Amino acid sequence: MHSTSASSADRNKTAKIISWSLRSLAAAAFLAAGSAKLAGVPMMVAIFDQIGAGQWFRILTGAVEVTAIALLIPATAAFGALLLTVTMVFAVLTHLFVIGGSPVPAIILLLITGSIAWMHRRAFAIILDAIR
Repeated sequence: MHSTSASSADRNKTAKIISWSLRSLAAAAFLAAGSAKLAGVPMMVAIFDQIGAGQWFRILTGAVEVTAIALLIPATAAFGALLLTVTMVFAVLTHLFVIGGSPVPAIILLLITGSIAWMHRRAFAIILDAIR
């Protein structure tokens, strides 16, 4: 029994390290990208001109991306990851069908944020149970 609980503790520790690493990486990437959008970096302005939805969409997207700070707070990590996962689905689609360019960075962030949401999926169940 002792070895089972020790291996379970090792798995929990490994999962926490992986979660923290993914959340930190994603938060850094999204905070940088979102800040660039909000600051009106010329490349971001040009990309959103190409999308054609207007610069308000750049600001909205930047605001959503800086909510990545929620990834660093365990209680909000699942919800932040879900919001950013949905954002990255649309980013991939935008690259594929509207602006061109490589969708690989968006796909990587999609996989990272999706993994974070999956790892913290119990938080969704807890909130949904509380709402009922």
